[in-house]
Amino acid sequence: MTLLDPAPTTLTPRLELHVPTALTRFRQLRAALPGTAIHYAVKANPHPVLLRALVAAGSGFDVASPAEVRACLEAGARADDLVYSNPIKLRADIVSAAGLGVRLFVVDSPEETRKVAEAAPGSAVLCRIVTSGSGSDWPLSRKYGCSTSEAVEVLRLAAGLGLDPAGVSFHVGSQQRDPSAWDTPIEASSRVFAALRQAGLRPWLLDLGGGFPAALEGGAPALDAYGAAIRRSLRKRFGSRRPRTIIEPGRSVVADSGRLVTSVVAVVHRGDTRWVYLDAGVFTGLVETLDEAIRYRLETDVDGPTGPCVLAGPTCDSADVLYEKQPVHLPLALTEGDRVVLTSAGAYTTCYSTVGFNGFAPLPTELVLGLVPA
Repeated sequence: MTLLDPAPTTLTPRLELHVPTALTRFRQLRAALPGTAIHYAVKANPHPVLLRALVAAGSGFDVASPAEVRACLEAGARADDLVYSNPIKLRADIVSAAGLGVRLFVVDSPEETRKVAEAAPGSAVLCRIVTSGSGSDWPLSRKYGCSTSEAVEVLRLAAGLGLDPAGVSFHVGSQQRDPSAWDTPIEASSRVFAALRQAGLRPWLLDLGGGFPAALEGGAPALDAYGAAIRRSLRKRFGSRRPRTIIEPGRSVVADSGRLVTSVVAVVHRGDTRWVYLDAGVFTGLVETLDEAIRYRLETDVDGPTGPCVLAGPTCDSADVLYEKQPVHLPLALTEGDRVVLTSAGAYTTCYSTVGFNGFAPLPTELVLGLVPA
């Protein structure tokens, strides 16, 4: 594997990021959903080289903070290509984003709608409706989203406050393994659109969210299957009155472009259970292993027979356990200093790596030129 750095670090943990793989995934999504604009979810991985490459490929962006807005603009994106998708926002952040040129915000309540009207008058808004998250590894229900009847009222309020009631957004849950999961919220969205049209409004945009999968443990259908299912639902639910559509993929674009390289800190036997401790854990890049929601595929150069083990991180916090309820299988010969690689780890790792917890440094990124195993 050839690295950009002529003297690549051997320190771990680190994320090895292969931007061309992310661009390939971007193009596969675009082919699966022709006519639907892609807005990459910056929170998945905000590396500036990745953002610049996606701008060049024609991507828009899903942002959730003024810092992400600035990162996209610095990468060459236009403010018109940004959707501020966080339904609950600091008033100062709305003012900041609007000052940078953002004109499309997501809301899910009358309170937030009034806040946007006051902080970014004349903007366009999407109202997020709730979904069950069924079929996904990381459901995104409860915290955000409202009912269809509430969405109609929110968007009618938006119009009365001088905002553009652009339409509806939703999210079916991250690492969604069921291509048909989009049908129910698309049907619900069509009812919101119909009610708004009856009220004399002209909604024009449907945000289909993210949820498209990466090559994590357990597998998932090909992206083409998702595109076909979504296109069928749009035809069935909207017919000739289909609005403009966008998607907000993060994991499906960047996850498979990254490998998280770790080292074994210790192998300890506690009774009949083998514990393998890595130098990366829940608080150093792998927060999505909480409740064992996201299960990464593991690789190592160590040969020989394998056996079950509990996988844990390096901090002193008892919550820093990656996989215990469903143990992983690693070589029995694995020992201190050996490398374990978590594949498809390009999303939601560096962005959730914090400085200060037990003094562990944030997860660094190393850009890779050569091929990265799928």
